[in-house]
Amino acid sequence: MDLGLKDRVYVVTGATRGLGNAAARELVADGAKVVVTGRDEASVAEAASALGPNAVGVAADNADPEAAGRLIATARERFGRFDGVLISVGGPPPGFVADNTDEQWQAAFESVFLGAVRLARTAAAELADGGVIGFVLSGSVHEPIPGLTISNGLRPGLAGFAKSLADELGPRGIRVVGLLPGRVDTDRVRQLDGLSADPEATRTAAESRIPLRRYGAPEEFGRVSAFLLSPAASYVTGVMIPVDGGVRHGF
Repeated sequence: MDLGLKDRVYVVTGATRGLGNAAARELVADGAKVVVTGRDEASVAEAASALGPNAVGVAADNADPEAAGRLIATARERFGRFDGVLISVGGPPPGFVADNTDEQWQAAFESVFLGAVRLARTAAAELADGGVIGFVLSGSVHEPIPGLTISNGLRPGLAGFAKSLADELGPRGIRVVGLLPGRVDTDRVRQLDGLSADPEATRTAAESRIPLRRYGAPEEFGRVSAFLLSPAASYVTGVMIPVDGGVRHGF
């Protein structure tokens, strides 16, 4: 199936590793061009190099108010156009209500929430009919995840913002979508699930709670992301799509 991604240009944040990187890889594999970002300059350069000539890396922190404009300007300067953005950011620090400090909440709000809002708002002003804004969120949008109190507090609010934005931008032909990854096999999930302590036993227990009985592969998440950002999904907007092996039941 041709997704219609050839020569389209996307900004993908948090793309040096994990889910953002998986999405960037699939976009490039289907013919798109990408601006990939991360906070560490060396990691960004390495990720862009691995993606090849249709990628450029820009070191940027989502919490930086100037980052959004700089990333979109880079897309236009390097590739001549801007078709959409996938906003992915590393998860907030784990912890329970009594553990997380005001400083951790503030830092997470600036990066996870306000940084995403700024980038989406800037993108909305720059996109034309057919543009798309995607958010990488979490299953905590629907149900709190034990030990991830900050994420539980911020992700649902960001999903609400995304749905409001979809209503506002729909008349201009701009789509807004959210992805809700479950147990996808990334460094963060392995850390959260304690796989480093007793990998086999812990993984078996975690997978037993997933209807497909396995962790997702990053490229599986990447393929869903590429589809949702592509013209092939031109009538999909305002939705939160679980990519979780069937954990999320219901409508």
